[in-house]
Amino acid sequence: MARQVNIYEAKAQFSRLVDEVEGGAEIVIARNGRPVARMVPLRRPLFDREPGSLKGLIWISPDVDERDGDGNGDGDGNGDGTRDGDGSGDRSAG
Repeated sequence: MARQVNIYEAKAQFSRLVDEVEGGAEIVIARNGRPVARMVPLRRPLFDREPGSLKGLIWISPDVDERDGDGNGDGDGNGDGTRDGDGSGDRSAG
């Protein structure tokens, strides 16, 4: 269960509360006994991102940012705004 503190206490003890949150605690900050904010630890990424690490592993089409020619941007080129090709809107039709 999260520990609840009032705004005055949170302001006066902010550094200590941050230390607690870094240790995994959750702190609820209340105004007049009503919870208004929550301090929780940040989730750390599972690994460090490295720009270019997927180079050679993925491929993006050179025309990825071009429209399909019918002006509605649905990707099928038929101009009806659906992806099924027959204008029915039945996406299972093909």
